[in-house]
Amino acid sequence: MKIVATNRKAHRDYHVLETVECGIELRGTEVKSLRENGANLKDGFARVEKDEVFLYNIHISPYAYGNIHNHEPERVRRLLLKRGQIRTLKEKVGQKGFTLVPLTLYFKRGYAKIELGIVRGKRTYDKRETIRKKETQREIDRALRQRQKGL
Repeated sequence: MKIVATNRKAHRDYHVLETVECGIELRGTEVKSLRENGANLKDGFARVEKDEVFLYNIHISPYAYGNIHNHEPERVRRLLLKRGQIRTLKEKVGQKGFTLVPLTLYFKRGYAKIELGIVRGKRTYDKRETIRKKETQREIDRALRQRQKGL
């Protein structure tokens, strides 16, 4: 599994409740650009429309050696899911406060896959609490490492 891009902002700004792996409908130059790690998931989101799921605001850089048939960097891309999966996503996202956010983009057995997260937005105090927990965990790890060096 080769990870192309991750959305680090998603874990900071949202509570990730559930994840779903799905394929992406891509054009040839998009796949070549992804293999060169030319993607950005930062502002991306997904929507369920007419029993299909679409991915918005994902930037895939134009292929450097492409010709006039190169792709648009921020076009809307369809996600490949089974009908039952789409139905459950539609039910969960239909509730107030939930949305679909791309978490990671990667290649699995040669196919481009994306991991979508069903998320709920964090409040400001939740973000501060998360940062505080990370800092204390870092301090604990640092102290343990120093103690092991001393022995």
